[in-house]
Amino acid sequence: MGVKKKYRSKKGAERACLALIYIVLGVISLIWLIPFLLLIVQSFRGESSGMSMNYVFPEQWTFDNYIRLFTETKFLRWYGNTLLVSVVVTIIQTVIVLMTSYALSRLRFKLRKPLMNLMLILGMFPGFLSMTAVYFILKEINLTQNLVGLMLVYSASSAMQYYICKGFFDTIPKSLDEAARIDGASRHTVFVKIILPLAKPIIIYTVLSAFIAPWGEYMFSSFIMLGDSDHFTVAVGMKMWLEKESVNEYFTVFCAAAVVVSIPITALFIWLQRYYVEGITGGSVKG
Repeated sequence: MGVKKKYRSKKGAERACLALIYIVLGVISLIWLIPFLLLIVQSFRGESSGMSMNYVFPEQWTFDNYIRLFTETKFLRWYGNTLLVSVVVTIIQTVIVLMTSYALSRLRFKLRKPLMNLMLILGMFPGFLSMTAVYFILKEINLTQNLVGLMLVYSASSAMQYYICKGFFDTIPKSLDEAARIDGASRHTVFVKIILPLAKPIIIYTVLSAFIAPWGEYMFSSFIMLGDSDHFTVAVGMKMWLEKESVNEYFTVFCAAAVVVSIPITALFIWLQRYYVEGITGGSVKG
């Protein structure tokens, strides 16, 4: 009886502790969601008074902000620019990261470790430190105010994102490579037909990471475009609506745009969440 009573007491304590953890996590999640809920609510606000409001819920509810967004602004053009840049950069960066990671995971050459250390050190410095130099280089080759220049900037340091992907490749047994090589397969064949099919989680993680970065980036795109509104990305275009002379007129439109912009990222994360988590955890096992 004493053992059963002790067991029940321990089990009850574990349940209470688990319930407390769920409550805390629920409260944290609610706090985290409040800004997003407020953003959605403000996107349906009929009265426009900028950000200077002393109440939460709108007095008038309307879809006019979304209608204005698509009919009175260049949002669709900015959205298309951002989508084009993000897709192209995702393809380029994913290919470079996967190839670099596989080479550093499987091949052994003299400067392998110094190269890895150099890329890690360079990755510690924020990219905006090179903004002025990058701008003048692009200006010399006539790629300012140009989406191609922006794609080059976003893709230029892709190889330095190798570490998580390399860690995942390290967990795949090298015996698979060796067996395929004995059968006469080339390095390319081993990589494409054996390693990549086993690396679906890390590929999806790499794709999502590559897509997110240019989708919401502001500093480089605003610096490179320099006022050419036809080539703005959504981040640069929406920032104009928060300027002092525009915020009263466009704040609710800005909220509507923010909701629309968040839809692709949210949908991708919900759809690919399982693979994303597997990619992170798999890539952090070995370095």
